[in-house]
Amino acid sequence: MTATLGRQLQPRTLHSRANARHSEYLADLSALVAIDSGSYNPDGINRVAAWFEARLQRIGFTTERTALPGHRGRALGDVLVARKQGSLPAAAGGRRILLAGHMDTVFEDGTAAARPFELAGSLAHGPGVSDDKGGLLAGLTALEILEEAGFHQYAELVLLATPDEEIGSPSSSEITRRTARGMHYALALECARENGDVVIARKGVADFLITVNGRAAHAGIEPERGAHAALAAAHLTLALQALNGRWDDATVNVGVVRAGTRANIVPPQAELHVEVRAATAATVQRISSAIHELASRTEVPGTTADVQQLDLCPPMEDTPASRRMFQLACAEGHKLGLRFGAAATGGVGDANTIAGTGVPVLDGLGPVGGADHTPEEWLDTDSIAPRIALLASLVIALADDRNPDPAPQP
Repeated sequence: MTATLGRQLQPRTLHSRANARHSEYLADLSALVAIDSGSYNPDGINRVAAWFEARLQRIGFTTERTALPGHRGRALGDVLVARKQGSLPAAAGGRRILLAGHMDTVFEDGTAAARPFELAGSLAHGPGVSDDKGGLLAGLTALEILEEAGFHQYAELVLLATPDEEIGSPSSSEITRRTARGMHYALALECARENGDVVIARKGVADFLITVNGRAAHAGIEPERGAHAALAAAHLTLALQALNGRWDDATVNVGVVRAGTRANIVPPQAELHVEVRAATAATVQRISSAIHELASRTEVPGTTADVQQLDLCPPMEDTPASRRMFQLACAEGHKLGLRFGAAATGGVGDANTIAGTGVPVLDGLGPVGGADHTPEEWLDTDSIAPRIALLASLVIALADDRNPDPAPQP
């Protein structure tokens, strides 16, 4: 980076550039919020994807849209991946940096018309204003500012926009993993916590189905010939819930129990749907082993239990590499007068999938927002310019970082 360009891209200068775009940002956010883009609204999501695609192409990014297979018989929108090559190859120390956000919301069709974008003082309201249209737009705006300033001292910048994050990214996760491999750093664009904190860790989630098999019998005439699967499931539920507290920062929840068809039949089968959340992959594995152990010895004679792991979303762990990213973010934030902490959350997002590839991730880099998934969802408009400037400054800091730790995955 030349001395002139370095002076030009000081965080305060970036803040001024972001502040000059404040009205444009709000107009863009209003237009995006006006599009119903629930996870199962592919037409709406593809309208959002096309909007971002056009803007990214305008600043020299090459874009690729990938149609996804449906989920549970329902259609999904496209994944958008946009790339721009920089002037510093990776072989010469250039960094590959991924920005990631999602286009879908949790809201049903018609919500955009029923609750349109509105400003109430310094707060913006509307479906998806914080989760995650405000953050995704902040990422685009930061990239536009960097391009406007002539910053190209990186190997590659990539923006990933997914269409199914709110339903657990069932179809886009493989593309996310493929896109993340080879990156040095990833910046996830969910909005900052209500107190301004960024997110350094997210729990992983594993879902299990336990099928308890017993033997049917007439409940009034010969119940002794039966093997009561529901009773075995009840004992197993108690044992599984008792796992809570055994490991720090982990939860086990038997969320669904099903058994029986008629009151006069000893139930021959029962189902338990179990969710495990934990901060580390090692803890997820320990709990999985404990579940299998408990299921191997049911309390009711004649019953057995089979365990099937349905899904696994890896934890976004608090690692030395992500801590270093946080320290760089704090240093850039200090230059902007921003103070924030590092939060850990039980919620999952695309950052979990990225972290599962071994790429260090920092999340919560959008503007400050809150009340996600509710009619009260809000975005603090006073935080827009500072947080866009922080994001752009962090891209520059990471691109200039010569710490030997980052090792992109093949």
